[in-house]
Amino acid sequence: MPFSDYKTALVTGASSGIGAAVVERLCAEGVQVHALARSADKLAELAERTGCIAHAVDVTDLAGLTALFERYTFDILVNNAGVDRPGSLLKADAEGIDLLVDVNIRAVLHLARLALPGMMARDCGHIVNISSIAAAYNFGGNATYHATKAAVSMLSKQLRVDAFGKRVRVTEICPGRVATDIFAHVHGDSDEVRQRFIEGFELPEAKDIANAIAFAIAAPVSMNVGHMEITPTLQVPGGLQTARPQEYQG
Repeated sequence: MPFSDYKTALVTGASSGIGAAVVERLCAEGVQVHALARSADKLAELAERTGCIAHAVDVTDLAGLTALFERYTFDILVNNAGVDRPGSLLKADAEGIDLLVDVNIRAVLHLARLALPGMMARDCGHIVNISSIAAAYNFGGNATYHATKAAVSMLSKQLRVDAFGKRVRVTEICPGRVATDIFAHVHGDSDEVRQRFIEGFELPEAKDIANAIAFAIAAPVSMNVGHMEITPTLQVPGGLQTARPQEYQG
């Protein structure tokens, strides 16, 4: 379905990184883009630069999201907002678990619930969910993040079942490491963090992910791009560790 068939879009987590790049890309295609994030200042700058419509709304604010869907119709929904709290479940706290569940999966479920009926009634729509390679591969100790992204992955598959029989398409985008400010948000904005995650690596940029999303949206109506895994050429997921048993120190 070419871009000309889509009039409006809602992009969450739109104030920076991949979200802002998607807003720019969709605006360039002539779509009226509604950009949603918490940062009113960054959204105002984005709106001035792109012509998008800014909504300073927390993605966990269900009343705010519901009011938005009561006022506007969206042909494209890009669920991009996400958060991370590194660390194994042994070190996790209740607040961190609830935050990741609320932002990474509960908000995505509610947004899909709000968007899907109208798309099906119009026989036209596209939901794009940004998950992660963490949805399919285990690495490090980050159980809550992996669990929420795996849930988004399964939801993306199930949405196609729910929308079966209508021209409503669903795409899951699974990025690996991308050169964005997410690492500064998670680990702190420091030279050490930039050297650890960004500097010296050949990484996709936010605009590359936005272009991949645009490819899926611009595909013919007869074609659903269901899943894209996008990683640096010099990154490969996987690995295996084996440990000897440790004696119980009671």
